[in-house]
Amino acid sequence: MSQEEKTSYSKEELQEFEVLINEKLALAKEEFLQLKRSLSKQNDSGTDNTASTSKLLEDGADTLERESLSQLAARQQKFIVNLENALRRIKNGTYGVCVDTGKLISKERLRAVPHTMHSIEAKMAKK
Repeated sequence: MSQEEKTSYSKEELQEFEVLINEKLALAKEEFLQLKRSLSKQNDSGTDNTASTSKLLEDGADTLERESLSQLAARQQKFIVNLENALRRIKNGTYGVCVDTGKLISKERLRAVPHTMHSIEAKMAKK
């Protein structure tokens, strides 16, 4: 009788991933809060009205930095949602299963990208 390929991770394995995801989630939320604080500080700092060319350059640099911070915050927020979705998949028993192939995603890949829903094979096939 041939050994069947595993189709899901054990409860112990899932608990290991849950701990990893919760750690990453806590860090991601803290980074998101820091980005939001930086953005609100920048919005509050424009109180002096001195007109000069250097002021115009500073305003341009401030705008660019604010846009950059906004993009980082948006990415961080998306990362948080992806991690939260991964926790839901752990709870409903679908975590670690590739949505394209139906096969288990390797532990190495899940440790590196714990919110992924694609095996490396499926990811490479999409390129």
